[in-house]
Amino acid sequence: MSDDTEESPAAVARRVHEHLRATEELPVDREASRWIGEAQAVAGDAADGGLADEVVRERLGHVRRLLDNVDGTGESDADEHVRRALKLTERVLDGER
Repeated sequence: MSDDTEESPAAVARRVHEHLRATEELPVDREASRWIGEAQAVAGDAADGGLADEVVRERLGHVRRLLDNVDGTGESDADEHVRRALKLTERVLDGER
């Protein structure tokens, strides 16, 4: 599925969670890993379903703030996953679903 497919906020949160989860097995910088892990937990909570779209958007805003603390992971594949997660998050928050 491409990043420009129209989806519900919860579906986007699931994709964000998947991108962040994909960094778990990669050699990510320790500080970046902490921010990514926290963002992953929030995205996972938002993706679980049953939440109003507005609540999911609020949590994705928190994910964006957490990921804004990641200047780089020290690993190119992880950097790409973080970049894609941010892009998805920002698209929902900017209303470009």
